[in-house]
This record gives sequence, structure tokens and C-alpha cells, in this order.
Amino acid sequence: MTLESIRYRAGSLQILNQLLLPHQTTYEEIRSVQDAYEAIKSMKVRGAPAIAIVGCLSLAVELRAGAGGDDPVTFIRESLCHLTSARPTAVNMGRAARELMEFAENESMEKNSEQLRESVISWIEDMLERDVNDNKKIGNYGAQHILSGVPRDSVTILTHCNTGSLATAGYGTALGVVRSLHTLGRLKRVYCTETRPYNQGSRLTAYEAVAEGIPATLITDSMAALTMREMNITDRKYLIVSAYLGSECAVPFK
Repeated sequence: MTLESIRYRAGSLQILNQLLLPHQTTYEEIRSVQDAYEAIKSMKVRGAPAIAIVGCLSLAVELRAGAGGDDPVTFIRESLCHLTSARPTAVNMGRAARELMEFAENESMEKNSEQLRESVISWIEDMLERDVNDNKKIGNYGAQHILSGVPRDSVTILTHCNTGSLATAGYGTALGVVRSLHTLGRLKRVYCTETRPYNQGSRLTAYEAVAEGIPATLITDSMAALTMREMNITDRKYLIVSAYLGSECAVPFK
């Protein structure tokens, strides 16, 4: 079973309402930028990559219906500003907004309104494929990096929050590394912390693991250190070799 947080066909966008997981699997239609804003704000969709993709795709849905009239650039600018304000800490949305706005402004110098709309829609729709490809590269590189320094047949990973298919267009970032290890037959087990107070680990990461047959154990947040210590003591084969998680941004220490 492959989980989809986003379903898109030209002019039609649906999101998996993650507030209802794991008990209900319900897809909701996103018909406008405002719908996407509210879904992001309420965390029906979450995970920085997924937020950026849903936000931009909602813009594509409106543009395909002719939004913006003779001045699509202004409509695009105002829509992106509105979407970015829904969850300011989700850095992917801000970055996508800047890149898309720059692209739209450059295209507007050479194309009429209808041509500009088509160019922007194509740029946005390419985000889906780019994200999945990037995630698979992250997963493969991450898995090889771990395995290059581990003299054992299989490894155990500790992960926090949710960084899998539900947080992206597919495959996942940090959890994508776990998925790659599992595909290679080199994953012994992944330990998922519950991730209070929103419980993304218990509601989402554990749900993904069960859905895809990945060996996993759910633990409370406060059990992380104890779990690492106990695994270290009881059986060296199962030593937790890495903790993988995502972050809103990374700041180097000096």
C-alpha cells in the first residue's frame, strides 16, 4: 500500500485530511487558494514539502479556471503571500513562493496572460515529480551513508515526528531513508516517538509503517534515551546506529 497525502489531476486537487488519521482515511477537495490556506492553517495537511506543493497546486487550480484575468501576475503575488502566511515556519512554502514569483515575472515580459497562466501551471505541476525524485535521492544517499559506517547486516533507526509520504509528495525525507533501508533488506526496526503534543509520530509515522509493512515500534517521547541505552546493552546486533528526523531549518554551530 502506497500512501498519498496529495492527489492531483489537471484542475483537480485533493488532500488527505491528516487530522482524522489513523482512524479515518478521508480525502477533501481543494478548489481554491483559500481552501488550501485553511487546510494548511488547520494542519489538515502538514510537513513543509507537502504544504508548499498543496499551496502552489491550489494556485494552479484557480489559474486553470482563468483566475487573474488580464493581470495574473498580481493574482499570483497576492495568492502566494496569503499562502505563505498560513504557516510561516514551513520554509518550503516561502522558498517556492519566491521561486515561482520570479519565474512568473520573467515569463510576463514575453507572454500574454493566457500563455503566462499555462507556463506557471506547468512549473507548479512539475513540483510533484521533482519532490518525489528528490526524496528518493535523499533516501538512497542517506541509507548508503548509514550502511557505509555500520559493520552489521541490519540497522535500527530512531525517528521523531513524521517525515514520510504524508509530509511530502511521496516517499519522504528522513523517513525516506528508513524506507530505502527497508527496501534494501537492511532495516532491523525503526523506533517512532509519539511526538507530543500533536502526536505526528503515533498518528502518522506508525500509520505509515504499518501500511507499508515496515517493522516499527512506537515509544513515548521520554523513552528515547532509555531505548537507546537498553538496545546498546542487551544486544550489540540491534544497536541504534542513527536518529533521523526533519527540521524546519538548520543552523550551524560556531
